[in-house]
Amino acid sequence: MWKLTKYLKPYWLAVLLAPLFMLIEVYMDLLQPKFMASIVDVGIQNGDLAHIQQTGLLMVGTALIGLIGGIGCTYFSSTASQSFGADLRKELFIKVQSFSFRTLDTFKAGSLVTRLTNDVVQVQNVVLMTLRILVRAPLLVIGSLIMAITISPSLALVLAGVTPILLVVLITVIRKGFPLFSKVQKKLDSVNNVLQENLTGIRVVKAFVRADFENKRFGKSNEELMEIATKATRIVVLIMPLMMLIMNASIALVLWFGGMHVWNSSIQVGDLIAFLNYVTQMLFSLLMVSMVLMNVSRARASAERMNEVLEMETEISNSSTAKTNVIHSGEVVFDNVSFAYHTDSAADASISANVGADAEHRNSNDTKSLVLKGVSFTAQPGKTIAILGATGSGKTSLVNLIPRLYDTTAGRILIDGTDVKDIDLQHLRTRIGVVLQEAILFTGTIKENISFGKPDATQEEVEAAAMAAQAHDFIMGMPDGYQTVVGQRGVNLSGGQKQRISIARAILVKPPVLILDDSTSAVDLGTEARIQKALKEQSAQTTRIVIAQLISSVLEADTIIVLEDGQVVAEGNHEELYRSSAVYQDIYKSQLGEEAVAHG
Repeated sequence: MWKLTKYLKPYWLAVLLAPLFMLIEVYMDLLQPKFMASIVDVGIQNGDLAHIQQTGLLMVGTALIGLIGGIGCTYFSSTASQSFGADLRKELFIKVQSFSFRTLDTFKAGSLVTRLTNDVVQVQNVVLMTLRILVRAPLLVIGSLIMAITISPSLALVLAGVTPILLVVLITVIRKGFPLFSKVQKKLDSVNNVLQENLTGIRVVKAFVRADFENKRFGKSNEELMEIATKATRIVVLIMPLMMLIMNASIALVLWFGGMHVWNSSIQVGDLIAFLNYVTQMLFSLLMVSMVLMNVSRARASAERMNEVLEMETEISNSSTAKTNVIHSGEVVFDNVSFAYHTDSAADASISANVGADAEHRNSNDTKSLVLKGVSFTAQPGKTIAILGATGSGKTSLVNLIPRLYDTTAGRILIDGTDVKDIDLQHLRTRIGVVLQEAILFTGTIKENISFGKPDATQEEVEAAAMAAQAHDFIMGMPDGYQTVVGQRGVNLSGGQKQRISIARAILVKPPVLILDDSTSAVDLGTEARIQKALKEQSAQTTRIVIAQLISSVLEADTIIVLEDGQVVAEGNHEELYRSSAVYQDIYKSQLGEEAVAHG
């Protein structure tokens, strides 16, 4: 948790002032029992009304000064803790944004949501309590102990016997509580994961009438969270009765021995009352410390989870010699590229050594996990390259490597002669337009969604991109046109409309390389043909890489690459492939029929 204190440094003044104001409040609180003792021993016993009034006014004055100290501490501790939490949350979000897809695969979305929300709040609250209670409580303990000793050193021996017992109880409970709080946060992750999956797929759940199943799944995760949280809470709750027992026993002992001292006239009644007040303040302060330390224990578990994110190495990052302004024409070259989603360094080295070997090597144990195996081809500027293959053949994996959403396991990808690993990431990705399989839209207007990659785009540019994507007509048919607000994840649009807006978004940035990952699957053939025609006309110099499930979508492509089991098994235009490739003919025949093959 100490590692996170660097996020408090910008607010060092508030961190410094909060304890100083609390020191004022504590000092005023420590004076109150002394004034009370004076009222009893001098004012009441001597019948001195003037002394009672004067001392009472002093008590009111010190209380007001203490109030100012408390308000000041609250203000500065709140400022520091809330600012700390905001900066930490922002840093976590920025870190997540820098993760590669491979790194994101290691965290579930629900877990990241928990870390950026609940975990941050846990640590943020501890910072607030530390600047308030963990400053106030130790000062009160020390101050009360000193004041108690000045009143009666012999009675103070009672505290010397009680304090070690309190500390033993406190340490024992904390040691048992910390592992449980770590489990609580993990179970909370599980609940969030189930909840997020259900909300994302609620339409599928309703369509297949699986609400009962989802209720049971959520109920199981929720019950597991409840059980571990209850177990952890029981330990926390156990502190209170134990501490109260020890505290009340201490007060009873003080009254027992203090009464004897009063009887023997070795201590006055007012001093005994003041002593009891100091003992009570001291024990209550220890009780507050115990509660804060339990929260610290929980926050420590949260801090470890956040540090796990902050310390995660960003697998894909700029090299020290990253180049900018190198992508112009958009020529894309795959040079013996192999890729696996999950391999360790040793496996990567072994795979890299085997690239270029014969088929026997490629089917060795080292390469069984490969999604792509020795892929090589060139996509020329201004040409349309179609990637065709069965589901699971590696089509999407292939195009994800171009903008470095993942990095190659072996081989290299060059754009305009430069390895993508040597190109500045921002430059690389701003020069590549990507339309993913799933059309992702954000809450906002249609115009804001289309101009997502170019926020300063003019209305004319937005409309031109929409026209090319065959989206302009349906947009203008909406009541607010381009200012129509898109619901969460585009809920108020059809699948084809969302796809066309996604295509317009990619077209708008006018990239040298445009990747279309099965991005017209929800539109009709006529609209798809018009989109392809517009793309050729408006992106004549753009390298277009198109993934398609339907062979009819790629018949006009300049080059068709057929993937099977992660390998290129055929390459050429339609006429060349249906004459020479049995795999291509099988796909063609299965989709267009025997007669289509016979006539080519």
